[in-house]
This record gives sequence, structure tokens and C-alpha cells, in this order.
Amino acid sequence: MKLLELYNRLLEAYGPQGWWPLLSHMGTNPTKTGSVSGYHVGDYSFPRNPRERFEICLGAILTQNTAWPNVERALRNLEASGALTPEGLAALSGDRLKAAIRPSGYFNVKSRKLREFGHFYQSLQGAVPTRGQLLGVWGIGPETADSIRLYAYRQPEMVVDAYTRRIMEHLGLAVAKDSYSHLKHRIEEALPAQVEICQEFHALMVEHAKRHYRRRPYRDPILA
Repeated sequence: MKLLELYNRLLEAYGPQGWWPLLSHMGTNPTKTGSVSGYHVGDYSFPRNPRERFEICLGAILTQNTAWPNVERALRNLEASGALTPEGLAALSGDRLKAAIRPSGYFNVKSRKLREFGHFYQSLQGAVPTRGQLLGVWGIGPETADSIRLYAYRQPEMVVDAYTRRIMEHLGLAVAKDSYSHLKHRIEEALPAQVEICQEFHALMVEHAKRHYRRRPYRDPILA
């Protein structure tokens, strides 16, 4: 199966996903997994302001090694503490920051990651960060950097997460030894470099894997 065919089959099966969910948006989740609100199906104009952009960036960091509902709880705690802006985050004490993001897990290390990113974000003064700049920030790896570029800054970056790798290996489109950069390059060669497609491909792969790739043996009724 070619990657473009894979994308089209998933889009036909599930429809647009409306990622990245935002606290301030009332849209509902089209597939009812993960968060229950915040989705903007068919509207790719988000983020619409710096606050939404910063929220997406923090969410991309907090979602490392945890499920989205846990991140949403952490973000709501940060919002209640006035810390969904760079200034508010910087003003929050260390103990209060750790308490706020505790639902996302690994709160000690993630609190440092948020601090480091907050300083970096302010240094940008509104500019779009390059991928290399993001990778130079402590705690930001390739997947997080690509998520920030794609969803917060609307740059055409393909995000390769564990779900994407799992599906591609099962379909014979990748092998276990393939690096992140190799898989990213392969997907980007196969699909148009459009923000909308990059966002939907990533979201659709996650949705499909949640349904059919949690336990072996994998049984895939859509891509088999």
C-alpha cells in the first residue's frame, strides 16, 4: 500500500480530525477518543492568536509519554493559575507549576522543559522558530519540534509518533531500525507538503492506531 492511499482510506473512514484541540474552542471531538472538546474540524486557521499558539506549544511538551486527557487537565490547571502565557508561566513558582502539571506525569522534568521553552519562546519575539532552533531547546526532541512547527506555527512538517511507526511497520512500509528522520522523509516524499494534509495524516494515524493497534496480533479492517 502506498502512503497516499493509506491517507485517503483513513480520511474516508474517519473524516477530518480538527487537531490541535484548544481549551478556548467549543468544538467537539469527531471520534470521541481523547479530549471531548476543543476540536475545530475542517477549520485550519488555528491558532488565531499568540495565546493559542503558546498553549499548543505547552501541550506538545506535556503530551510526551502520556495520554491527551491528562494533558488537558494539566493545561486547565495552568490556565487557572494564569500560566498560559510566557509571562504567566515565568511568574509561577516552581511548586505551583509542578502541582499544576502533575496530571501529565513526569512533572519534575516537564516543569523544567516548560521553563526552558518559555524562555526560548520569549526570545523569538514573535518569529517562527526553525526546526533546528527548536531541537536546540532542552527537552525538545524531533516529534515535539515537528508538532510545534506544524500545529502552533502552521508549517508543513510531518510528525512521526509511535502510532505512525506501528502502523507503517505492520503494513510493510517501515522496519524497526528505521530512524525518525528516515520515516519523516519517506512520508514527506509521498504526500503533498500542505499543512492541512500534514495535520490530518498525523491525527488520522493516531486515531486508527488507538482503535486497531493497541494489542498484537493487529487486526486492521481498513488498511488490510
